[in-house]
Amino acid sequence: MGFSKALAAGFAAGQRLCVGIDPHQFLLADWNLPDSAQGAETFGRKVVAAAAAAQVLALKPQIAFFERFGSAGFVALERIFADARAAGIPIIADVKRGDIGSTFTAYAAAWLTPGSPLEADAMTAAAYQGFGSLAGGLELAHQHDKGIFVLAATSNPEAAATQQAVRADEQTVAAAVIAAVDAENAAHYAPVGRIGVVLGATVQLPDYGIDTGRPLPSNSVLPILAPGFGAQGARLQDLKRLFGELSQGVIPNESRGVLAGDPAQLTARIKAKSEEIAEVM
Repeated sequence: MGFSKALAAGFAAGQRLCVGIDPHQFLLADWNLPDSAQGAETFGRKVVAAAAAAQVLALKPQIAFFERFGSAGFVALERIFADARAAGIPIIADVKRGDIGSTFTAYAAAWLTPGSPLEADAMTAAAYQGFGSLAGGLELAHQHDKGIFVLAATSNPEAAATQQAVRADEQTVAAAVIAAVDAENAAHYAPVGRIGVVLGATVQLPDYGIDTGRPLPSNSVLPILAPGFGAQGARLQDLKRLFGELSQGVIPNESRGVLAGDPAQLTARIKAKSEEIAEVM
C-alpha cells in the first residue's frame, strides 16, 4: 500500500498518532541502554514493537540521533525500518533535507526509492531555496506513492522571523509553502495528498498568515505533520482549535511525551495517546 493510501486507510480507521523514535542520550540512559548504535537500535526496535501493538498511524525516526553514530547508526536504522515494514507501519524519515536540482533528487532517491537500504514511506524536507528546488523529489514521491512533508511553520522561535516574512505576492513564506503543496497535490490528485507540510502545534498559525478558517482550494486532504504535542507543551484536546479546517489531515506527533518512562509501559502510554486523539477527532 502506498503512502497516501495508507494515510487514507489510517484516517478512516481513526488512527492519527505518529510516534517519534528519538534515542536521546538521556532516554537511552533511562531505558538502561548504552549511548551507542546498538543502544539506539534496541531502543528503536522496542518502539516499533510497542507501536505495532498499539496500532499507530506512523513512526517518525529522527535521523540525527542515528547519524551521530556514523555507519553503525545507519545499520541500526535499516534494521528498525525492516521491523516497521514487517509490522505494516508507515515510516516518516525526519531528515529535513533541502538542496537544488540533482542534489535534492539524490537525497530523495536515498529515502524514497523502493528497495533502497534506507527506504522510508515519507521524508521531511526544507524548501529554503524555493519550492521548485524540490521538483526531482516530488516526482519520485508521485512515481512511487511516497510522501514528502515540507517545513512551513515550525515550533522553534528562531524560525518566526523568516516564516512570517511577507513576500512580494503578499503571502507569508509559511502560507506560500502551503499553497505550493496544495497545488502540487491538486496536480497529482489523491484523496489524501502525497505531499504535506510540517506545522508546529505550539505556534499560532494566524501569526504565520495561515487561514485555518477555510478549506484549501484542492480536493485533497492536506497531510500535516504536527510536532509539539506532549513534552513541548501543546495539548491534544486543543487540536481542532489549533488547526481548524485543516484538522482533517493533522498527524499529531509525540516523541518524548510517550518515550520517557518505563519501557515496559510504552504500549500503554501510546494507546492512551491514541485514544485521546480519537476522542478529540
